[in-house]
This record gives sequence, structure tokens and C-alpha cells, in this order.
Amino acid sequence: MMKLDVLMTGVGGQGIILSSDVMGEAAMAAGYDVKKTDVHGMAQRGGSVTSHVRIAERVASPLIGEGDADLLLGFEKLEGVRYVGHLKPGGIAIINNHALPPLSVSIGLERYPTDEEIARVVRQRTERFYYVPATGLAAALGDARALNMLLIGCASVFTPFDASIWRDTVKRLVPAKVRELNVAAFEMGRKEIESVRL
Repeated sequence: MMKLDVLMTGVGGQGIILSSDVMGEAAMAAGYDVKKTDVHGMAQRGGSVTSHVRIAERVASPLIGEGDADLLLGFEKLEGVRYVGHLKPGGIAIINNHALPPLSVSIGLERYPTDEEIARVVRQRTERFYYVPATGLAAALGDARALNMLLIGCASVFTPFDASIWRDTVKRLVPAKVRELNVAAFEMGRKEIESVRL
């Protein structure tokens, strides 16, 4: 029996809600039950955004508890490490190696952690940790905003759904004018993870 609990986290404007929609729709197209919920209080101002996506034969609740997530998808590295406690021990952490410092860091009240500090915290929870330069890879394709579909491509490698289901879902949910770019970002994400997957 397949069960996959995915927590996506980042900041407003990174396309997290669309990403969770794509994941939920792909799972339903593959025949699974899906429950999802989003938290995006101050998202328009660069605030924290989280999306819980629960996939199984039957799902009762949309919320993922502490230590229950099979996969943590961090769109911004500080937000990713902030929610690492939701990841089950030995789960999969995919974190975009990109910083969008909060206001407290920008005005000098706090210090942004180093990559080594972030990796140390994540590795206390799991060795299945992938630091992905998603923003840079998406920018190289022509638009850094495609990082969300690039990260979905990364996550898709760890699901039992056929890649064609993912592609069809991306094509259906993104606007026509950026469809080609988003499919290319999805494919790049899959290749990025497959090249380093343990």
C-alpha cells in the first residue's frame, strides 16, 4: 500500500501552491486519494508558505504531523531547514540552494545560517538530503520562476507515478505561454536528481 506525505515550504511568490496542485492532480490521475492544505498568511509580502500534500489509497486528514513527512521540498533553504522537524527520520529532503533572507536578517537582527549549518541540521534527521540549485538551473532555462516545476521534477523521481502523468499534469495546469518552459524545468529537475540519487 503506497503512502506519501509531502511538505512543501518556502516564501510567497515561489509557486508553492501551484506545485502542490500539480502534485495532487498527478496523484489523482494515477488513481490515488489526495488531501491537501496550504498556509500562506503573509505570502504576498515574502512571508512563509507551506503546503501539505497527503497521498495514499485513502487519506483522512490533510495535515502532516511532526516527524511524519516522507518528503520535504524546500523552495528556500532557511524555510526548508525550519520545517525539517516534520520530516520522518530517514525521509527525503530536497532543498533549493537559494536564500531569500527574512527582514530580521536584512536589517541585521539575525544571521542567516551557512550552507554547512543547514546541511548539519538536515543530516541530523536524514542522510537522504539533496541540495539542488533550482533557482539557478531555472534561470539558465530562461526564467528563475520555473524553479517550482524544477523542484516538482526532482520530487517526481521518488513517486510511483509514471513520468507521463506528471508531464501531462504540468501541461494542463500551467499557462500556455510558459508551458514549454515549465515542462523543460520539470525534465531538468528529474535529470538533476537521477544524476545524484543514492
